[in-house]
Amino acid sequence: MSDQSPHQITDLLLQIRGGKSDSLERLLPLVYGELHRIASRRVQGRDQTIGATSLVHEAYLKLFQGAGIDVQTRGHFFAVAATAMRQIIVDRARAHLADKRGGAHRRVTLEDELAATDDQAEQAVALDDALDRLEALDPRLRRVVECRFFGGLTEDETAEAVGVTSRTVRSDWVKARALLGSWLRD
Repeated sequence: MSDQSPHQITDLLLQIRGGKSDSLERLLPLVYGELHRIASRRVQGRDQTIGATSLVHEAYLKLFQGAGIDVQTRGHFFAVAATAMRQIIVDRARAHLADKRGGAHRRVTLEDELAATDDQAEQAVALDDALDRLEALDPRLRRVVECRFFGGLTEDETAEAVGVTSRTVRSDWVKARALLGSWLRD
């Protein structure tokens, strides 16, 4: 990404908010590589039912359908995109678990691969539930987790996206990880 890309991305996001639809086409080439990197981290070893490229495309469509998204900076955009990817993965995991419990009415044999997929789906749902619990405790902690873990943003980028200092992000990150770890072990 060139030095001007963060500013170009922010400018294009502001143009999109202002209703300039041709800016949407110009945005994708600037953000695609980073979105693909985020998606690759999300699906690597976790979700065998969707690839990184498909996840990027689904998330991009989700972000810009209808009224679109209300973001103003590059960091905030990637945080929102990472959240959209997480939601897509969790929705797929919930659907997989519903199918497993008879939603699709298909008979399958139990194999190691299917069991691993079930475990991954259950872990994704458990993490989503823990994030909901974290948000009820402190919405900012959830936003920090979404930016840092799901978005792969740095402390400074997260601080910009959340509207706090880098030091606050560092403290929130430690607290959020401890709480989530505790809840997920239970």
